[in-house]
Amino acid sequence: MSDNDKPKLGMRAPLGLKRTVETGQVKQSFSHGRSNTVVVEVKRRRVLGRPGEAEPQVTEEVVAPPAAPAPAPAPAPAAQAPAAPRPAPAPVPSGRPMTPLERREQQARLLREADEARMTALEEARRREERAKAEATEEERRRAEENRRAEEEAGRNPAEAPSAPAAPAEVETAAAAAPRAEAPAAEETAPRTASTVPPPRRFTPVPSPKRPEPPRPQQRDRKGDDRRQSGKLTVTKALDDDSGARARSLAALKRAREKDKRAHQAGTVQQKQVRDVAVPETITVGELANRMAERGADLVKALFKMGMPVTVNQSIDQDTAELLVTEFGHNIKRVSDADVDLVTSDDVDATETLQTRPPVVTIMGHVDHGKTSLLDALRGTDVVSGEAGGITQHIGAYQVTVQSGSKITFLDTPGHEAFSDMRARGANITDIVVIVVAGDDGLRPQTIEAISHTRAAGVPMIIAINKMDKPGSNAQKVREALLQHDVQVESMGGDVQEVEVSALKKTGLDELIEKIELQAELLELKANPDRPAEGTVVEATLDKGRGAVATILVGRGTLKVGDIFVVGAESGKVRALIDDKGRNVKEAGPSLPVEILGLSGVPSAGDQLSVVENEARAREVAAYRAGVIQAKRTTSAPASLESMFSALREQKAQQYPVVVKADAQGSVEAIVGSLNKISTDLIQVRILHAGVGGITESDVSLAAASKAPIIGFNVRANAKAREIATRDGVALKYYDVIYDLLDEIRAAMAGQLGPEYLEHVVGRAEIREVFSAGKHGKAAGLLVLEGYIRQKLRARILRDDVIIYNGSIASLRRFKDDVPEVRAGLECGITLESTTDIKPGDIVETFEVEERERTL
Repeated sequence: MSDNDKPKLGMRAPLGLKRTVETGQVKQSFSHGRSNTVVVEVKRRRVLGRPGEAEPQVTEEVVAPPAAPAPAPAPAPAAQAPAAPRPAPAPVPSGRPMTPLERREQQARLLREADEARMTALEEARRREERAKAEATEEERRRAEENRRAEEEAGRNPAEAPSAPAAPAEVETAAAAAPRAEAPAAEETAPRTASTVPPPRRFTPVPSPKRPEPPRPQQRDRKGDDRRQSGKLTVTKALDDDSGARARSLAALKRAREKDKRAHQAGTVQQKQVRDVAVPETITVGELANRMAERGADLVKALFKMGMPVTVNQSIDQDTAELLVTEFGHNIKRVSDADVDLVTSDDVDATETLQTRPPVVTIMGHVDHGKTSLLDALRGTDVVSGEAGGITQHIGAYQVTVQSGSKITFLDTPGHEAFSDMRARGANITDIVVIVVAGDDGLRPQTIEAISHTRAAGVPMIIAINKMDKPGSNAQKVREALLQHDVQVESMGGDVQEVEVSALKKTGLDELIEKIELQAELLELKANPDRPAEGTVVEATLDKGRGAVATILVGRGTLKVGDIFVVGAESGKVRALIDDKGRNVKEAGPSLPVEILGLSGVPSAGDQLSVVENEARAREVAAYRAGVIQAKRTTSAPASLESMFSALREQKAQQYPVVVKADAQGSVEAIVGSLNKISTDLIQVRILHAGVGGITESDVSLAAASKAPIIGFNVRANAKAREIATRDGVALKYYDVIYDLLDEIRAAMAGQLGPEYLEHVVGRAEIREVFSAGKHGKAAGLLVLEGYIRQKLRARILRDDVIIYNGSIASLRRFKDDVPEVRAGLECGITLESTTDIKPGDIVETFEVEERERTL
């Protein structure tokens, strides 16, 4: 390695002399994985001599970075031997430069020697400190001994008291401190002889230092050990004047108090508390133990003694629970699961709290008889123009203010036959029923059904004969037709009011309003508005933006925003109230129809709404009602022969699965009921799922598993659902008129059954003789008795009225000639395909098969 390859420090020297400094790096390793890199400089010292003298030897010395500063050692005593001189490094021959390996070895050796020297210095300093401490202790002991002797001598010679006044305490302290400071120096300069005895001196008595005890193993004080939190400043540290010891925890204080309390109560005998335990029809052992405030193990032990090996989580009946409660000394209170439900029929308002309320009038009648048009004429609106197909398919609720200032609530019901349940609901929650009959059409099936619903509900009816502006309308004919159904109007001596109206020309409306108000006065309709609200669900839908929405007709009380309610198997809190005109209102009184938001789910139409005190009560009642509904759905009826045979027929019949989604709960009921009605013994509709709201991905997945179509009534599928339906091949069928829905489902069910095949017998003939035809065949000589026989017709052979062959005619001849047809009264010969089992006297019956499209 040449001088040019060596590492250089700084700029090149201006005189061009060779560098005398070489640098290198050495890595030091310490404990715990620590390391350090040290830069080492090797200096080459050059000594210039006179000309002619021998070449001076060049020496090298290592300059290492300074070590950690050690404490300044005290001057060593004179008796201490001097430290051994450090061995000089081996000289390097000046004839050749040092190799890199030699240089690294030399650097390592020099570093080792530097570390050893530093450790030696530290050890010497420690020893000097220990010696100084020991000498100071010895000096203190010696001074104490001298003071003691001086006091003893003073006690023996009390007359020789010192006449000089005592020096001040500061002087004595300084005098006592001066020898202690000068003692180490005096010991180093002149050694003390044993014969030298200092003159007796008197000092203030200094207590003798305690003899040092042997060191004990250090124990960790956990209360005062704040090493983990030594760097944190807490409120306790800032305000506490203590040394930082940790205070007792709250749990420790609580345990101490409980211990004292138990010790205090140990001498007193606690009296057993008798409790009233409410026991339902079934209860778990653990729940019963909690209600009795007893240990569950004690109840299990008692049951084992009764011969009932049960666990804490098993359920027991009410009688067994009564035995346990009585044995443990408590009182039982039998309750039923039905006690959780709300019973509103027993809650009767006081007479002085009742106030007059508007009447609720339901418009009923046959489809297309003008019910919605009549209501539009009364309200001054145009609802019918926005209805699909011009027919009402939802139940609507409106409130109208008449000219006299009074209010009337109207319910508009559908007239289609599929909406029979809606009409029945409308009749049950109404005060007066207005049956609309078209003057040109007369009584129709749904009109008669509306009359039956009204009589079943026990409410008065008013007959409105509509379309009197049309030519051909005959009101008298309608009155006479009503007599067939025991409806006698006032003009014919009865008690049922009737009025002739025209919704198009708006004639007769005032008279209709007067008759409604008169009937309402006779009924004396009153309700208490100052109580928690109760109402009935008229219609319920699932809106995409607002969630579950229900139209409620308030019966009594006042429904307010923020009320907590339970309706059917759903509960919720009133978030908003919207009237029939789309305005937000703060409260709704009796007979006012409103839409409420805040439901947990979509209730069924006709469910009762009740306001409760808190959410826990609402959830409890809703959970109980949901359990009852689930039990009814899953509980099977007792087995009988009739049910077994009907189950066998259902298994033989084909299934047509469908998924039904509609915009309102009433529409779902109507569609499901109509689909079940079109089922036959050959094919039946199986409703996989029926719900309210748009078509979702879960609906498509359910339909894809059974290859079922999805029926959407006034609803559509979202983008993700359409994508999955396209991928899985699920048919999405959208409808807005229930006629079209039923017709297409009926046609699809018939198409699944396939075409219908009908047999028509066209001829009968008797076999008179059998002839051989060829080697293996046989020919039959026939006499045609009825109809005709044609070639290639299907034929069957009857022997004693039992079918022994069913096939077709292979050939037909008459007098050795092939003929296409032989009529009755003539003879012919035939051969049959794939059979020779024919005998004289058998009957040949020919028939044709007609393929007909199947209808339901």
